[in-house]
Amino acid sequence: MSAEAADREAATSSRPCTPPQTSWFEFLLEEALLEQHLQKPSPDPPPVQLIVQFLEQASKPSVNEQNQVQPPPDNKRNRILKLLALKVAAHLKWDLDVLEKSLSVPVLNMLLNELLCISKVPPGTKHVDVDLSSLPPTTAMAILLYNRWAIRTIVQSSFPVKQVKPGPPQLNVMNQMQQEKELTENILKVLKEQAADSILVLEGALKLNKDLYVHTIRTLDLLAMEPGMVNGETESSTAGLKISAEEIQCQVCYDLGAIYFQQGSTNAAVHENAKEKFFKTKELIAKNGSSSLHFTIDEERLAGYCQACGVLTSSSDDASQQATPYSQIHSCMKSGNYQDLVKIFLEDNLTLSLPVQFRQSVLRELFQKAQQGNDALDEVCFKVCVCNTVCDVLQGRTIDIQFCQLFLKPSKEKIDFLLEVCSRSINLENASEALKRKMAAFLKNLCLGLEDLQLVFMISSHELFIKLLKDDERKLLIDQMRKRSPRINLCTKPVTSFYDIPASASVNIGQLEHQLILSVDPWRIRQILIELHGMTSERQFWTISNKWEVPNVYGNVILGIKDNLTRDLVYILMAKGLHCCAIKDFVHAKQLFAACLELVTEFSPKLRQVMLNEMLLLDIYTHEAGAGVSGERPPSDLISRVRGYLEMRVPDIPLRQVIAEECVAFLLNWRENEYLTMQVPLPLVQTNPYVKLGQLLAATCKELPGPKESRRTAKDLWEVVVQICSVSNQHKRGNDGRVSLIKHRESTLGIMYRFHGNAIFFFSLQEPLVLTTILSLFVKLHNVREDIVNDIAAEHISIWPSSIPNLQSVDFEAVAVTVKELVSYALTINANNHFWLIIQADIYFATNQYSAALHYYLQAGAVCSDFFNKMVPPDVYTDQVIKRMIKCCSLLNCHTQVAILCQFLREVDYKTAFKALQEQNSHDAMDSYYEYIWDVTILEYLTYLHHKRGETDKRQIAIKAIGQTELNASNPEEVLQLAAQRRKKKFLQAMAKLYF
Repeated sequence: MSAEAADREAATSSRPCTPPQTSWFEFLLEEALLEQHLQKPSPDPPPVQLIVQFLEQASKPSVNEQNQVQPPPDNKRNRILKLLALKVAAHLKWDLDVLEKSLSVPVLNMLLNELLCISKVPPGTKHVDVDLSSLPPTTAMAILLYNRWAIRTIVQSSFPVKQVKPGPPQLNVMNQMQQEKELTENILKVLKEQAADSILVLEGALKLNKDLYVHTIRTLDLLAMEPGMVNGETESSTAGLKISAEEIQCQVCYDLGAIYFQQGSTNAAVHENAKEKFFKTKELIAKNGSSSLHFTIDEERLAGYCQACGVLTSSSDDASQQATPYSQIHSCMKSGNYQDLVKIFLEDNLTLSLPVQFRQSVLRELFQKAQQGNDALDEVCFKVCVCNTVCDVLQGRTIDIQFCQLFLKPSKEKIDFLLEVCSRSINLENASEALKRKMAAFLKNLCLGLEDLQLVFMISSHELFIKLLKDDERKLLIDQMRKRSPRINLCTKPVTSFYDIPASASVNIGQLEHQLILSVDPWRIRQILIELHGMTSERQFWTISNKWEVPNVYGNVILGIKDNLTRDLVYILMAKGLHCCAIKDFVHAKQLFAACLELVTEFSPKLRQVMLNEMLLLDIYTHEAGAGVSGERPPSDLISRVRGYLEMRVPDIPLRQVIAEECVAFLLNWRENEYLTMQVPLPLVQTNPYVKLGQLLAATCKELPGPKESRRTAKDLWEVVVQICSVSNQHKRGNDGRVSLIKHRESTLGIMYRFHGNAIFFFSLQEPLVLTTILSLFVKLHNVREDIVNDIAAEHISIWPSSIPNLQSVDFEAVAVTVKELVSYALTINANNHFWLIIQADIYFATNQYSAALHYYLQAGAVCSDFFNKMVPPDVYTDQVIKRMIKCCSLLNCHTQVAILCQFLREVDYKTAFKALQEQNSHDAMDSYYEYIWDVTILEYLTYLHHKRGETDKRQIAIKAIGQTELNASNPEEVLQLAAQRRKKKFLQAMAKLYF
């Protein structure tokens, strides 16, 4: 028979290898064929599974005449089978990488124990007590192989293993798998107990500095002979396969480095040892090359180990002097140098090199250490949180809830540090205007949230605050805080006549044009234009900047002015005023509009009314950004001017649609529902679609406490919005370039609007009830087409109709975009509205963004329960919300969280909980969550499950949880509810810290 034929027979296991099924003569014949195959050079090694077959047959227990099970007999048959297994391993040159991939831990343990036995290592002898230098080379190598495997197995067991889903359950297969699992765990337990001895053996091997030999097929045959036939050849230094000292040191250093790195998670000093061993391995590979007959090392994994050790350990070499921020932060956390840690975060606020996720993870670790009893870390947590918050503000992110919690009790020291961080986080000379506005808005909102006027004064008198906010803005803020005056006069400076200012000559047109572009002082603008027109009369100076934009509805009137100087002056003043209004520089906008009003009053009643309209819009914006933020009602004369504008019937006056939008939104925001529903003139309702829409909104909000009575107005509002979103309508642009709400030719309610762009009117609403109403309407409209799985919940959603006659006419894509934008906008108005947060969470859930959905579900519960210190209202955490949280956790593979959330339902969902607990591939904290379970049935199932799996430690944790006296079923109902509520609180707080 050829070697190839023998190889094929071995691979298919068709050759008889067990004496009970064949004659003893055939068994010995097959043994000879195997030897012949192993001795012949072949590119394909024999299947490693032969080792399993040989050892299984050799370890089969025997049954005596009394049918009693006996240990495997030590007879010639079993010795030959074990020898055959050793020969296959020898043919593979004892390559642990190959053996570990193909053999289970129990089989490899049996194989290496046989190697120790045949290598004359006395059973029961502690390897650490043996002097390797005094042993024969093959014996010493056998001890090294066993201890290297022990260390590698311990390291490998610490890695997560993806569970393979089993096929159809078969009782005998499951029993066999369970037995193998228990045997593996027992072996691992022994190996871990002996890990210290194995490390000492390998450390001792590094000192040998001599070549060793590993058994080959020939040396194994010699050992199997009768003692008198050996002639001592296996005791010599040349028997077997030679392994050089450098190869031994390289492999041992790598294995020691791996075990040291694993132990470094609990002992940081051990990382130094790991680093030393890995770098030594790297040197030996560079010296001798990566190719070896005896071993292979994964150089990519080695490089990863070296990189990790470089971060986790400190070094004095030149390369480490230029440490990354990550390694510096790790060093500070490890050494407790929190002052330098805060300094690193503070410096990074300028460079912004650290990702926000990394910043949050460091803060979470500090909070965990503080909760473990280290009160000195409270101040460090606050400082790092402030650095993170200022970084979030500058990058346009929302402020974290942790900052709000830490700032509940502000003090002088906290304000001082906050101002220091703000000052050092922005370079005013190089910062963009957008960055300055973000910082200014943050400081203004901070002042509005403080009750102590002394702390407000600390911020308002700080140098950064003075530079970022203009005098009028600061005065407005302080007056508002002190409540000195209910009304604020934004234009205290008297307007001087334009023609009283003398003009001076200039010599450079380019310089004057540059000054004209930059200036926002109306008197300086007029002076520059007079000088320019004195130098040349051919230029139209309103065209020198493409940033000067005036709506077409105004531009046609302004460009009709015959006098060139007056035309340029009016156009530039209005363009600059509109620009200042757009960037919320209301002080300069007021000055520019006032100057323009004085100018046009003398020659154009039409432009005078235009400027009065624009100043009305400016006053609305000013109030909303100033006193309106704190809830102060607008002055009565402003409300009267808004009503007067809507009722105005002056012919041939150019009107901007945005003013009508903002006026109606203003009346809705300040709850002028009585006027909109009862007092507004009927012709105005019929001619102005915004007034009609505002009237329906006001009527619906007014009657919301009684849903049945509000169905009539709600239905009218529903029909209007459905027509707004109808794709059959045509969009018409007004003269000002904006998409307008106009009447349809065939319907007085045919209001049209392009929601793919900016829905300006709805995004001007700020009154919570109005916003909630329009938001619930769009949510209902969104739900009409979507299936029940993707439904979005909203407050007052039941008042709207449940169907649309012509479903195909509605642009549902635009509706979905509008819902998302409206929720995002609403949360900028009030980030603590739990109903809006639930809508945001439902949107993320419907779009399969489960982690974000959980974040907002938890935030909704946190804001209405004082961070879960109180019970979350049942209308917030409904069964539907809990079920969606369960699905989110399930799809994120957080199965223990699923089981705990199943308890939150009105009726505990045991089926889902048990199915989740059966999953072994869970990405959450698993058994550390057991303390949050209060349902005894679930705890009993956990105890049974861990017992069935042989997981003793986890079973004890479940038993400890079920044994708490407060969970005793005989306790009064109040005690059981209190125990459940306490566990709910702790679990939800733990979840919030995980997802916030």
